[in-house]
Amino acid sequence: MPTLKVSSGHTHRLLPALHGEGVLSLVSGFATCPGLFYATPAEDGILSRMRIPGGIINSEQCRAIADIADQYGGGYVDVTNRANLQIREIRTQIDSQVLSYLQHIGLGSGNSVVDHIRNIMTSPTAGIDPQELIDTRPFVRAWDNYIAAHPALSALSAKFSVCFDGGGIVQVSDRLNDILFAAVLIDGNVYFRLHLCTGAKGQPPSDTKILLTPDDCLAVLAALADVYLNHTDINNQRRLRLRDLLNTLGYENYLHQVQQRLPFPLSHIETYPIAQKIDPNFQHIGAHPQRQKGLFYIGVVLPLGRLESRQMRGLADLAAKYGSGILRLTPWQNLLLTDIPQQTLTDVQNQITLLGLDSSATNIKSSLIACSGNKGCAASATDTKSHALALAEYLENRVTLEHPINIHFTGCQKSCAQHSQSDITLLGVNFEAGNQIVEAYHVYLADTNSSHKFGRELYRYVTFPELPPLIEQILQMYKIQQQNSPIH
Repeated sequence: MPTLKVSSGHTHRLLPALHGEGVLSLVSGFATCPGLFYATPAEDGILSRMRIPGGIINSEQCRAIADIADQYGGGYVDVTNRANLQIREIRTQIDSQVLSYLQHIGLGSGNSVVDHIRNIMTSPTAGIDPQELIDTRPFVRAWDNYIAAHPALSALSAKFSVCFDGGGIVQVSDRLNDILFAAVLIDGNVYFRLHLCTGAKGQPPSDTKILLTPDDCLAVLAALADVYLNHTDINNQRRLRLRDLLNTLGYENYLHQVQQRLPFPLSHIETYPIAQKIDPNFQHIGAHPQRQKGLFYIGVVLPLGRLESRQMRGLADLAAKYGSGILRLTPWQNLLLTDIPQQTLTDVQNQITLLGLDSSATNIKSSLIACSGNKGCAASATDTKSHALALAEYLENRVTLEHPINIHFTGCQKSCAQHSQSDITLLGVNFEAGNQIVEAYHVYLADTNSSHKFGRELYRYVTFPELPPLIEQILQMYKIQQQNSPIH
C-alpha cells in the first residue's frame, strides 16, 4: 500500500489499495465533463476546462493560459464556481505539444485520464487567512497527487468532488461537494469534521459526527473513494453519483465498508463544538491583511468571472512584481493577488483599475453570477451573460450598495453557475408572443422557508427590457428596510 505525504513533511497513515487498477483502458473514453484533455463541444465552440487544485496558480501559468486563449479560443478565460479556468470558443484542437507543455508547468493533471474529475476545493485564503485553524493547501496537493497516481479513479463520476475547509474567515464549507473536511478546534487541538452528501440533490453535505486528526483524514478520503469505486459499474457510461450510492447503501453501511479498509478506528462523537459560521462580508474582495505581518491580499472583481487575456497577463505581471507571483481563483468567480506589502497597496490597486478591473466589494459585479447562457449552452432559455452585464451597467449609477447583493442569472432549472440560494435569482424562460419567442425571467428572492430551490417567487415572465427597473426597485426597497431595521 502506498504512503501519502503532504509537503509539510508529515507522513500520513497507509492508504488502502484501490480496486480495479486495470480498468483504465475501459473508462478513458467515458469522460462527459470537460477537462484539459477532454474538450467538449458547446454552442459557442469547443470548451476546455483546466483543473486548478485549490485555485492556486502562478504568473507563468497565467501567461501560458492567456496565450492559449488568444491562439485557440476567444481571447478570454472564465473562472468557474469551482475555481477552475475555462477557455471557450475554441475552433481548432489544442496541439498535443502545447498540452504537454501545460502539464510540464503544472497545469492539468499529470495523468490525463483523471483530468476530468472535479477540481479540489479549498478556501482561496488558505495559508494566509488570519483566523484559519489549519492550512489546507498541503491536503489539496496530497489528494491531487493521489488521484494522479491512481488512474482507476477515472471510473468514478467526473462530478466526484472534495473540499477542505480550514475554518478561517473565508469559508467554503457551504459549497456543494460530495465530501467535506471542515476544521474545528476542540480542547486546543485541530480536527476535521467529516461531511458526506446524502439526501436530496442540492443539499449541502451532512455531518457524519466523525472527527479525524489531520494525519488521518487523507487515508479516510482514499478509503471513501475506494468504496465508491468498488460500487461503480465501469461499463455504464452514466456513472453513479456518490450521493445516489450513499442514499442506496445508507451512509452507515458505506462507512462500515470504509472502516474495513482502515488500520485505525473511526471516532464518532455526538456533541462537540460546531465550526463557527463567519459572515465573510465578501472578504475575498478588496484589500485585507494576511496572517503574515505587513502583507495583504487584494480580491479583484471579475465581471461574471470573465478575464480578458490581456488582463490576465497584466495581473500575472502585478503578482510577479509586487507579490510572490501567486494568484488565487475563488469559487465566487473572482481572484486574489496575495503577499502584497502594505506600502504598495495603492500602487497595485491603481494598476488593477488601469486594467479595467475593480477591487471594491460594493461593485454590483462583485456578486453578480451568470451561467454561460444560450450563446454557450443549448439548455439555456436566455442570454444570461449579456443580460447580467447590461443589468450591472444600468444599476451602476442608480443604486449604491453598502455591501454586495448576490444576483444570480440562470438560463435553466439546473442552476449550474450557483447551486445555493442567492439574494435574487433570475430564472430564464421563454414564451410566445405572436410568432416570436421572447426571452424572459422568473424572479425569486432568497427564502429558507420556501420549498423552491431558488426561494420565494415574486414575478413571472418579466421580459429583459422590464427587468432592470424592477431590480432597481427591489434593491431600493431593500436599502430602505435595512435603514429602518432596529439592528442597522
